[in-house]
Amino acid sequence: MNLFSDTELPIAVTIGEPAGIGPDIILSSWAGRNLAGAAKPLSPFYVLGDATLLQDRARALGLNVPLRITEPSETASVFNEALPIVPLKNRLSDMAGRADPANAAGVIEAIVSAVDHMKLGQARAMVTAPINKKSLYDAGFTHPGHTEFLATLAEGWGKGKAQPVMMLAGPRLRAVPVTIHIPLAEVTRTLTTENIVEIATITANDLKHRFSIKKPRLAISGLNPHAGEEGAMGMEDAEIVAPAIAELKASGIDAFGPLPADTMFHQRARETYDVAICMYHDQALIPAKALDFDQTVNVTLGLPFVRTSPDHGTAFDIAGKGGADPSSMIAAIQLADEMSASR
Repeated sequence: MNLFSDTELPIAVTIGEPAGIGPDIILSSWAGRNLAGAAKPLSPFYVLGDATLLQDRARALGLNVPLRITEPSETASVFNEALPIVPLKNRLSDMAGRADPANAAGVIEAIVSAVDHMKLGQARAMVTAPINKKSLYDAGFTHPGHTEFLATLAEGWGKGKAQPVMMLAGPRLRAVPVTIHIPLAEVTRTLTTENIVEIATITANDLKHRFSIKKPRLAISGLNPHAGEEGAMGMEDAEIVAPAIAELKASGIDAFGPLPADTMFHQRARETYDVAICMYHDQALIPAKALDFDQTVNVTLGLPFVRTSPDHGTAFDIAGKGGADPSSMIAAIQLADEMSASR
């Protein structure tokens, strides 16, 4: 089954952490569906969530958002008049700003259902609202986070185990960290030539097939200041990063570096590449968020389906108060639309 060929299929949006701003930005995105600042209105999407919760949150926010309980196949016919809701079996309680582990079953159900809908050809992409990991852990969730859980759900779809890759995609920068949620002290013990090659290869492949970039240009950062300065600041760049770049070039990928991270993110430098492959979390996320905090999207590459997410957290302190900016959610829906349409 070609999961990405039918652009008439809707996009599935998961409710995320009910006590956070997920419901707020979903409601606001629908309310601004024709005013999203793009060349075209938002493509039809439906929410895997709880209609009562969303109705209560809309009332608290003073938003006039009619809701319609529906099936994924009916999304397009209702979307202009009402926000389509595909209800969950597990009910969700709305206590804005106060996480409740009792909501974990519904949060997980929404993610699983979105993947099932794509597998069954009922949706062409998924957009996930932010989750609260602690609430899920308290309820017995065993995966490190969203991305790892999605990789598990993707097993059996393609050839072998899915290897998820996190990319931050904004209007002015795409950045991929090779190592992600580990202490900085662990980076040098974890980073290998093999995982740089694997992450970069998956990135190049998805840029071709999901972003329609025929020959992606990959800028590879160094690990140490000044990319090691010929060994004066460490040998990792010469012994780990440079061999990875040589292997990528040999495989036909347009990769270059290792580049000093302090000079690879200014405007002229960004014009020379399509994605920055960075060695650790903050090396990638700091420039991405500094350049376009409200419009940067978290994209999971390496999966057999399209998944995007706003690049921010649950923001409990402003949930239900009307201060949540939906820009990143709107950008995530727009990017999911473009990625699933280009395949």
